Amino acid sequence: MTDAEHTRLLVEVSTDYYLDGLSKVEIAKNRGISRFQVARLLTEARDAGIVRIEIAAPAHLDAGRARRLAERLGAQEVVIVPGADDRDTTREALARELARVMAARVSSGATVGVSWSRTIEAAVRTLGTLPPCDVVQLVGALPVHGSGNSLELIQRFTTMAGVRTWPVWSPLLVGDPATARGMRQQPEIAAALDRADALDLAVVSIGSWNATGSTVYPQVTEAERRAATEAGAVGECSGRLFDTRGRAVVTPLDARVVGVTLDQLVRTPDVVAIGYGTEAAAGLRGAVLGGIATVLVMDDAAAVELEHLLADPPAGILDHL
Repeated sequence: MTDAEHTRLLVEVSTDYYLDGLSKVEIAKNRGISRFQVARLLTEARDAGIVRIEIAAPAHLDAGRARRLAERLGAQEVVIVPGADDRDTTREALARELARVMAARVSSGATVGVSWSRTIEAAVRTLGTLPPCDVVQLVGALPVHGSGNSLELIQRFTTMAGVRTWPVWSPLLVGDPATARGMRQQPEIAAALDRADALDLAVVSIGSWNATGSTVYPQVTEAERRAATEAGAVGECSGRLFDTRGRAVVTPLDARVVGVTLDQLVRTPDVVAIGYGTEAAAGLRGAVLGGIATVLVMDDAAAVELEHLLADPPAGILDHL
């Protein structure tokens, strides 16, 4: 057998096995050789580079992908969770991962700030327990149909031994700035919001500034929505708005919010932010760029869109990456 004929045999046997799915026994029978000869030919084909095997982990299991995203953004860590066919299942998967990330970061004696979203609420339900610590409610209540609110969430922590809570007994959004100022001056609320100046860890949600991405957006007037959009708002965190670079977007809406400020989050050393869906990507990027978030937990759809945004950033964004 010439070298060319032997090489052709290597290609044909490899095609039979790897592409056509024939067993070694079947190949041996078809070609009149032993199965041990087939095995040696397959090994030789791999050694010669005729067969190259590549193992590609699914995107959500690719730790290198998450690490690259974190490095590109300047985040401490990025966690990517596989998405599902429906939002509820995706939210539950994100909640379980958020609970794991949160539990790993809470140390005894820490002061932990917790905002509210449906995902954070679900995460707290699966959290189990925490070391003795202070848990600060970061936002007033914003009831959403079909779920709880921040007041109900903070009460879950009261069942954990050694955990002291600092509630905010107020709506997140009130009717006018004067009422908001009055609420923020109430002793219990003031004490909780003051504690937000010295957080060790915060857990927040990042939403996009539109009707489906933010629980706040549907609660405000069309004039307030338009003013925020025209001012450059792309993301929302605890009722506070920010632009593509994570800079605060201050509109009259801001004065009606009872809750943590973006400045307080920026001063917090460890902020875990959750976001999911394609539309959340711009807000997640802005949150890291502005120092609002240090750790991101997202689904694959958000990760894919974030990768696209980082590959083709708007003018001026590159200066911050």
